[in-house]
Amino acid sequence: MAEADHIDAGLEMVVLEATGASSITGTQVVQSLWSGYGQIVRCRLDSGRYRSVVVKHVRWPDEQNHRYGWNSNLSHERKLQSYQVESTWYDGYAHACPPACRVPRCLALQARPDGVIMVLEDVDASGFAGRREQVGEAELDACLSWLANFHATFMGKHPEGLWTTGTYWHLATRPDELDALDDGPLKDAASTIDRRLSESPFQTFVHGDAKLANFCFDDAGRTAAAVDFQYVGGGCGMKDVAYFISSCLDEDASEAMAPDLLDHYFELLHEALTNAGAGLDFAALEADWRSLYPVAWTDFYRFLQGWSPGHWKLHRYSERLAREVLDELAQ
Repeated sequence: MAEADHIDAGLEMVVLEATGASSITGTQVVQSLWSGYGQIVRCRLDSGRYRSVVVKHVRWPDEQNHRYGWNSNLSHERKLQSYQVESTWYDGYAHACPPACRVPRCLALQARPDGVIMVLEDVDASGFAGRREQVGEAELDACLSWLANFHATFMGKHPEGLWTTGTYWHLATRPDELDALDDGPLKDAASTIDRRLSESPFQTFVHGDAKLANFCFDDAGRTAAAVDFQYVGGGCGMKDVAYFISSCLDEDASEAMAPDLLDHYFELLHEALTNAGAGLDFAALEADWRSLYPVAWTDFYRFLQGWSPGHWKLHRYSERLAREVLDELAQ
């Protein structure tokens, strides 16, 4: 990882006040934020309560430079809102997450005219330094367990200050991609698909970007923490589950493994809801959400078709689920 750009005195003061450290002894760029909106930096500290912290330093760019060419005022406003949502998440909701759906502790938040500063716990230093490009049984179980416990924790809660509808691809925020969609039946059904998901009687919070890259693992890969809460908000938990499976399994593995993964997710969700003392009809929830799994997959498929035709996730399994959903809606 590269050394970070010079950290200005104001940001340094925020970090030192939040941690009680005497100085920042080194910095390291963890990653640049999408479309030039700043960077995530690990700061090594001298003394104080933490050996290191992670600073998400969001800066509004003078010139937008999107990887796929989606540069617009709407895109910029969506990103601005996403960082406001993430700040609200860390300020008002993250503390409610139990160890079973571990998230970084927020040590400081500061809104600036040109961006946002978030000083976060370094989950690497807390035992979650593992990252995966491929998954085995342990990692799949860890991520599904995290999602099940997250969904159980926020079941029935109102996402005040978050996205009313979580996920970065939901229909209301993606009119440009819908316009670009070259699939008439799917385009015509987009609003109905969106409505089916939002009208589920079992609403929770969804992470909104629950891809493999946003999970951090312990050494054995058996426990996970999650990061990046820009698109957290209300919704059906199947949005996270379908998106997660699509992020780490190819078409053949998705076809072969999805039924067992869904079975396991619902076992974990039932256990988490029972432990939380949730008084709801789990059989009804499971029946409703199982029926919405292909709908959630198709919703993301709809977005990808308009956003990035030719994307590797637009494979035969995705196409089959989409056609089944469209056939059902046409009946």
